[in-house]
Amino acid sequence: MNYTLLKSGNKIPNFGIGTWGLGENEDKKEKEIKSVVFALHNGIRLIDTAEMYGNGGAERIVGEALKTADINRDELFIVSKVYPHNAGRDKIFDSLKASLKRLGLDYLDMYLLHWRGRVPLRETVECMEEAKKEELIKDWGVSNFDVDDMKELESLKDGDKCVLNQVLYYLGSRGVEFDLAPYMKERNISLMAYSPLGRAGELGRNIFRNNTVLEIAKKHNASASQIALAFISKVSGYIPIPKSASRRHLAENIKSQNIILTDEDIDMINKEFPKPYKKVPLDIV
Repeated sequence: MNYTLLKSGNKIPNFGIGTWGLGENEDKKEKEIKSVVFALHNGIRLIDTAEMYGNGGAERIVGEALKTADINRDELFIVSKVYPHNAGRDKIFDSLKASLKRLGLDYLDMYLLHWRGRVPLRETVECMEEAKKEELIKDWGVSNFDVDDMKELESLKDGDKCVLNQVLYYLGSRGVEFDLAPYMKERNISLMAYSPLGRAGELGRNIFRNNTVLEIAKKHNASASQIALAFISKVSGYIPIPKSASRRHLAENIKSQNIILTDEDIDMINKEFPKPYKKVPLDIV
């Protein structure tokens, strides 16, 4: 697994898995635990979750999987997210400790503000920095922040300690490339891409049925999802965290990191899914 050096000096894997939708159905619990264990045993070291997912159920699934897989903690990079209404001084530490308990961990590698709410950003930043000093987290970041949000954040004391912004990004939604991604790159803030496969067409353009993607996939003896993920991680330079409870799809997604797209492939994709030529609203799901 390749890594990106965060501006804090800590390393984050360039590819991971998401857990949205896990932990919501008791009947699927064992299958979901096994799928995360499978990912861990096949090289995945970055796992993204949140207290919101399954009301903590996804964190419990990850916690059980971590216990079963028995991977050295130093090799893992675990991300979780706090609800906006829990991001104030009166609730954030309880939320964080509850997430850690469900995960069976002493600390998080990354803690994110899930989206902006009514709690002042200044208060959340202060708490994030305190959590770092207490060694409950190693780094913190945000999610679903656009350029104006990032500028406001960085204007605050210690706001520049934010190391990552997790946003929606897939081939059918490249709006962040107009101004947000360049802004973040300039400031060495990493971009993590959630729903990097567009939730199998639920979010708009279905890459799995796109003739251009399928043509490139056939050339590489690969799947459409593998081509999309290879483009995001190797060409765009972002950190994709696709979610799948299927071992076959997990294996497929992991192998996407072995694909090297040619200049012709990249040109075809850029023509079919062009970068934005103007500012567009930030996509959020």
